[in-house]
Amino acid sequence: MNLTDRFSDAVVAALRLHRGQVRKTSTVPYASHLLRVAGIVLEHGADEDTAIAAVLHDAVEDQGGARTAEQIRRQFGERVASVVHECSDTDQTPKPPWRKRKEDYLAHLASASPSSRLIAAADKLDNTRSLLADYRRMGEAVWQHFRGGREGTLWYLRSVCSILQKVDPSALVDELDRAVRELEREAGPRE
Repeated sequence: MNLTDRFSDAVVAALRLHRGQVRKTSTVPYASHLLRVAGIVLEHGADEDTAIAAVLHDAVEDQGGARTAEQIRRQFGERVASVVHECSDTDQTPKPPWRKRKEDYLAHLASASPSSRLIAAADKLDNTRSLLADYRRMGEAVWQHFRGGREGTLWYLRSVCSILQKVDPSALVDELDRAVRELEREAGPRE
């Protein structure tokens, strides 16, 4: 598959939307995460619309809600907008409470589109890898950067993984499971 200018346009749009945003525990531009997620879905067979949705998967919940969703719909079409919507845990500002958003997201994940589930697996894999590296660097202090804290974050990652293992078993989901297990092992039981 060849990527067209639509994908390039999506990367530019994502860079503009997330300009100034950094990863939770560093000054690394947030765009690094978006590009890695798009790369992972492409490596696992995504079509161009899914790759576009991957690079934009956090735009609605982090950068403008419904207004941004409408911009995505106009620029990239209904299918991309629908997948991005499925990847978003909210389009509200301010965001609802963390636990409620995550529970609602988990409730619809099993019935979400295959493209959305592919992006979810890639997103959580990249997040877990980053969190594991941060945990090794920062230790327990890393959890203060996450609204769910230690228990909530580990619960959420394990829950996403478990749902995907049931409805969409794949090499990517196996890789996510290994990464989550490694994080659970390293973080160990709380003292």
